[in-house]
Amino acid sequence: MASTAATASLSAALPLPLPRRPLPDEGAADTAGPAGSADEAVRRWYEDELGWATAAGPPVRLLTGLRFDVLDIPRAAGAAALRRLDPACPVALHGDRVRLLVAAGAAEELPGLLEWLEWGSLPLDLRALGAGGGITAPLPVPAPAAGAQGAAVWLRPPVPGREVESSLPAVPAWGGGGGAPGLVRLVETVATECHRIRLRRTAAQPLAFS
Repeated sequence: MASTAATASLSAALPLPLPRRPLPDEGAADTAGPAGSADEAVRRWYEDELGWATAAGPPVRLLTGLRFDVLDIPRAAGAAALRRLDPACPVALHGDRVRLLVAAGAAEELPGLLEWLEWGSLPLDLRALGAGGGITAPLPVPAPAAGAQGAAVWLRPPVPGREVESSLPAVPAWGGGGGAPGLVRLVETVATECHRIRLRRTAAQPLAFS
């Protein structure tokens, strides 16, 4: 579970699910030791259990553009996005940002998709992380409360032993069939929500008179 402060912050906003973390295998390394040991345990979990490339920390980072890309959106847009995703699709939360794991290569497709969906001319708080990028690795195993303060956490954790790629939103031309959700539909949803957030912020600003 995330720290008490992080959980309270979540529940005070939109109805996102409470953060969850996948349970470690029996006999997994104890992360209550020195920070270096905890970081190494996190790194090993991702590399050994999921086969995901990492960059050493602190904090440990998951590299994007290899097994997956990431759509980074405001937390306020996260609830709508979660309703569009397969329950098996991993979703992380870090501060006020929701990270949606999508098929590798999606970051390159995003500008063209936004143009095709007629969102390209608007400034949206939406970005994609692909090749050469990375995100802070959410904690995959129990950690001391102090260590979890402000840490990245999983809203929908990846499940070890399953091929994560089959649940990631993809463009159909990539062969993302077999029930994989559409990237186009997801981008349309998050772009709409990001635009609504922008309109609410604009409406809340006081008028400036010359």
